[in-house]
Amino acid sequence: MFFFVAGVQPKTVKLEDRPRLCRTCGLHQARLVRIDHYLSLFFVPLLRVKKGEIVLRCERCGAMSRPGEATARESPHADPRVCRSCGAPLESGFRYCPQCGKPVP
Repeated sequence: MFFFVAGVQPKTVKLEDRPRLCRTCGLHQARLVRIDHYLSLFFVPLLRVKKGEIVLRCERCGAMSRPGEATARESPHADPRVCRSCGAPLESGFRYCPQCGKPVP
């Protein structure tokens, strides 16, 4: 008797490391990803069956949007009063973010 487990499963491919602004939660936690579908044998991906489209997915809230729908505040240099790491509002005299503690450039 011979048993094998095969199927199609999704695999997320991260396309860039630079965080972008999430339009849902307002934090810089969204990244460009592509969700491809792979044929797998014994839960090991072997062959890409379908190439997914590129989406912007937030690691914090899980919201997904198309990259063309991004806002003007997406650039980390667009608004200096917002923390680049967590998106918390900053006052002009802050040297460190009060939310995450990272230095403000």
